[in-house]
Amino acid sequence: MDFSFLWQGVLSITWQQLVMYAIGGLLIWLAVEKGFEPALLMPMGFGAILVNLPLSGVVDQFSAGVGETKGIIQWLFETGIEASEAMPLLLFIGIGAMIDFGPLLANPKLFLCGAASQAGIFLTIILAVGMGFDLNDAASIGIIGAADGPTSLLVSQTLKSNFVGAIAVAAYSYMALVPMIQPFAIKLVTTKKERMMRMSYQSQGVTRRMRILFPILVTVIAGLVAPASVALVGFLMFGNLIRECGVLPTLANTAQSELSNLITLLLGITISFSMRADQFVRGETLLIMCLGLVAFVLDSVVGVLFVKGMNLFTPNHKINPMVGAAGISAFPMSSRVVEKLGQEVDPQNHLLMHAIAANVSGQIASVVAGGVVLQYFTNLG
Repeated sequence: MDFSFLWQGVLSITWQQLVMYAIGGLLIWLAVEKGFEPALLMPMGFGAILVNLPLSGVVDQFSAGVGETKGIIQWLFETGIEASEAMPLLLFIGIGAMIDFGPLLANPKLFLCGAASQAGIFLTIILAVGMGFDLNDAASIGIIGAADGPTSLLVSQTLKSNFVGAIAVAAYSYMALVPMIQPFAIKLVTTKKERMMRMSYQSQGVTRRMRILFPILVTVIAGLVAPASVALVGFLMFGNLIRECGVLPTLANTAQSELSNLITLLLGITISFSMRADQFVRGETLLIMCLGLVAFVLDSVVGVLFVKGMNLFTPNHKINPMVGAAGISAFPMSSRVVEKLGQEVDPQNHLLMHAIAANVSGQIASVVAGGVVLQYFTNLG
């Protein structure tokens, strides 16, 4: 009796697949040991191992005498991401249900911080084009700077980027590494005296009507300016409307807990389909990781510099420059970084509420920026 089929899988392993096993193990280690986005990085890491096993049953295979067999991870990817972008969009409902826009509505000028902090996206797109990436790939790489994993995934998938897996890994990894990356970027362009700047916080009355109207108005305005952003902004704002309407408390709690956790787990293991060795292990992947880091740092730096510029025109109502760095989408990690850096130089300096306002404005700005990129590059194509 011939038992050679038992060794077929072992003998079929390539060095590229071994690299992917190591990457999968690293993602699991970061999730378990370091606590970096465990709900996402752990399924991504485990999925990276699953899809790279020779003749793996989680991707479509063709066997003699049996024909084609469907793999569950490939089916999830083709149905939940490739065909409809359903998973990233459903996750936006949960994210919207988590966000309290109250601090931003109480201090609307911090909207500008979110807008300014998206500059790194467009600077990185230009840089990527200059380095030889085609326009769609360059746009997808630049969106890593949004510090918004679902947006990065949706844009790269919609634009049919050749590097969806690398972009997803970079986007979610850098989101998890905000507490390590942002302090470096902020200290690079601020002095100790600037970081010590105090800001008073007065909670102004934000009415229930304002909270309900806000997500509706943002969706309409974003849809008129950049129609391609309607799905991104609309699902985010729909989640927030569920939270703020006050008549759906059970659904609001479900959206921000069970729904978000379940979709995140499924999204993580589904993304791994784009982490197959033949697509992932190439020189461009390392370059994309570097460009993603550049985009991330540029967003933080430009946000700080923008606030410094604002302070020149409002000398009596200055904003701590670090608050500008919180204008990225990584909520609430970025606002916590700003609070921590402020208290390092002055234990009585509390910047959290101001940073949260900038941080939630970054949530809106990142999805609008994603929609603008989609609108422009789709029309260009």
